[in-house]
Amino acid sequence: MKRLLLLVLLATPLATYAAKALDPAPAELLQRGEYLARAGDCAACHTSPGGKPFAGGLPLATPLGAVYSTNITPDPKTGIGSYSYDDFARAVREGVAKGGTRLYPAMPYTAYAKITDEDMQALYAWFLEGGVQAVAQPNQDSDIAWPLDMRWPLAIWNLLFHNDAVYQNKPKQSATWNRGAYLVQGLAHCGTCHTPRGMAFQEKAMDERSTGFLSGAALGGWYAFNITPDTHSGIGGWSDAEIVQYLKTGRVPGKAQAAGPMAEAVQHSFQYMTDTDLQAIASYLRSVPAVSDGERKARFAWGEPADDVVTLRGQDFAAQKHDDGARLYLGNCASCHSWTGEGVKDGYYPMLLKNTAVGALQPDNLVQVVLGGVHRKVGDDDVFMPGFAGTLNDEQIATLVNYLSAQFGNPEVKVDSARVAEIRQP
Repeated sequence: MKRLLLLVLLATPLATYAAKALDPAPAELLQRGEYLARAGDCAACHTSPGGKPFAGGLPLATPLGAVYSTNITPDPKTGIGSYSYDDFARAVREGVAKGGTRLYPAMPYTAYAKITDEDMQALYAWFLEGGVQAVAQPNQDSDIAWPLDMRWPLAIWNLLFHNDAVYQNKPKQSATWNRGAYLVQGLAHCGTCHTPRGMAFQEKAMDERSTGFLSGAALGGWYAFNITPDTHSGIGGWSDAEIVQYLKTGRVPGKAQAAGPMAEAVQHSFQYMTDTDLQAIASYLRSVPAVSDGERKARFAWGEPADDVVTLRGQDFAAQKHDDGARLYLGNCASCHSWTGEGVKDGYYPMLLKNTAVGALQPDNLVQVVLGGVHRKVGDDDVFMPGFAGTLNDEQIATLVNYLSAQFGNPEVKVDSARVAEIRQP
């Protein structure tokens, strides 16, 4: 009996030590939480331009009106400082704030529901136990008019469209595939933008088992392209290395340059992810069912160098209306992208031919870039293109975009001034 008692007494501290050794140190837990918060791109929505990190206030356009991201700093009054772990997990997975207030599905909790308990604990530690600075900033009410601003119908929406099950590995798939699926479906919430939505603003598919997953969608005045492995409509013509490069840097010469929401995702999220995780994402994207939009060739495969400058030399600048697009291009774009549209050799000013935004069937992104420009900071690489919303009117923007599409992109694409006006003020 004494020997048994001695063994128990000796075993207890050893077991305690072993348990502590298995648990990550607080610093490691915070580091993991920070990585996961970046993978989830939390900063992109919960930090307004010029605002404090995670203090909210960013307007998010919805079909019913703008909603504003909330303060998710650990401030106890205006943020989430009073949240328990269960409160936090319920908000992230189910879209229900502490006290029972329903969150609008502009918050991608339908994707975050897949986050594992281990990762959720790390996120909780990062946001509430030392990783994020508390900011006292009250939340802003939405612009949605009464009675559409009532939130109780969201409980019905959840019953109809939300599955709060945590991601489960598929035993028949590789560890790389499962990691990619977990990131794409969950933390990276790629489907939030890239999957078509139904009449109730629900994503029509949440994973590779459902039709239309990641097949492209219009959202917030931009078009999130088809990223299934279809050769013409999707990214089937991209190598895995090019997918990783695009996510890491926001550009692949001869293919695409990230702008708008995708530039934000690269800047705030993907550039910080490990190559292993980015390769897992590429592997998973390669495996989802290909969806064709009927495009004749890949978005990046269109375009030839321009020779308009030869025919325009020596002419009165106000002459011949059919040359207006070329004149607008030469006056506003050619100094950076060259008069041929071939950009510069180092790719800082990219080619306009062989360019996804210019070769797409949907002109939305090209219009957005001409209107608002591009700003993307990745490491020490600060990419900037000025917008022309203040110097060109809607008719001029339409004329320029139609020239760009005809000369450097898909000649079937046409946009009119009315559509430009809609995109200018979504």
